Amino acid sequence: MAGFDAQWFSTRGFGGHGAALGMRYHAHGEDWAELALPYDAKLIGDSSSGVIASGPIITMMDMATSLAIWIKRDAFVPHATLDLRVDYLRPATPGKTVIGRGECYRITRSIAFVRGQAHDGDPEDPLAHVAGTFMVVGDVAGMGLNRRIEA
Repeated sequence: MAGFDAQWFSTRGFGGHGAALGMRYHAHGEDWAELALPYDAKLIGDSSSGVIASGPIITMMDMATSLAIWIKRDAFVPHATLDLRVDYLRPATPGKTVIGRGECYRITRSIAFVRGQAHDGDPEDPLAHVAGTFMVVGDVAGMGLNRRIEA
């Protein structure tokens, strides 16, 4: 990818909420991205069980699907989450890193369609599934919007 480098962005671009949660880059392909959310006591939602709260997992999935859009568009350009449905299937296993994979499977002139899942080591036993839509800005074919982020 010449225009958007997901690994570079993830190692330098996470600030604010993502940095506070400890999210980090894991992997990516032509239309997908994976992020990792290492287990951390500050993310626990239920102190009696040690289970990570669902909020950090949802945040990671929103970011993973966003990265997938930027990868597919090959550009870091504005977009906004319109709808992100989350089917929370089970709690994360205490002590394990959660991996979130987001995929952008279609982009129209104004909408990007995404899906993904989160797991804690076995993709065949997911914690959550997500599906959503994002409003995208600009022409996917390019109107001067597709430009590389420089360090």
